[in-house]
Amino acid sequence: MIKLILSFTVLVLAVSCNEKKPDVKTDKGKFSYAVGHEIGRNMKKQGVELHYDSFKAGVMHVMTDKKPLLDDNARREIMKKVSEEKRKEAEKKSGESLKKAEDFLAKNKSAKDVKTTESGLQYQVMKEGTGKKPTADDSVKVHYKGTLMDGSEFDSSYKRNTPAEFPLKGVIPGWTEGVQLMKVGSKYKFWIHPKLGYGTRPNPKIPANSLLTFEVELLDITTKKK
Repeated sequence: MIKLILSFTVLVLAVSCNEKKPDVKTDKGKFSYAVGHEIGRNMKKQGVELHYDSFKAGVMHVMTDKKPLLDDNARREIMKKVSEEKRKEAEKKSGESLKKAEDFLAKNKSAKDVKTTESGLQYQVMKEGTGKKPTADDSVKVHYKGTLMDGSEFDSSYKRNTPAEFPLKGVIPGWTEGVQLMKVGSKYKFWIHPKLGYGTRPNPKIPANSLLTFEVELLDITTKKK
């Protein structure tokens, strides 16, 4: 991944390497800034740390055909070393998150009104509805809020002021199972083990092996009749 980022950055800087100040008036300048900003955002998300003067020198030495300060073997070795360090760091954090999740669930299962299914999904009825229950083949309309163990919110249909609609087979296993427990008009709270969530697949808002907490209101079953 780091190799891809650096290779693409070389291409971008080739467009604007002679500009001393940012140009956001011409198409060339806007394009250069937009792509550079996107690369910077991706690098930040991946936790890539750079010595920027060295980075700039590496790019400019390629673009101006100067002799590199590190030969091919040295460059390959440092890329390999840093990539391996990043991999180990990610695995360590993932393992720590999994342990925290399992420790929490072990305690939470004995909390008042909390129920645990055979799969390990934990839930609490906040409000019981009177409508029908959906099946795995149904699509549903819901309002929801999702948070991590530290209480930080990573998603909310309430904030968008728009309910979400989706097929139950198209979401994470914890949702597919949990929403089927609900009747239309219900509001439940779910605690979802990483194996029933996103597992080891991190995304910008959800670290690998995160315990997910959702408050979900089942508004309707929206499956279209054939």
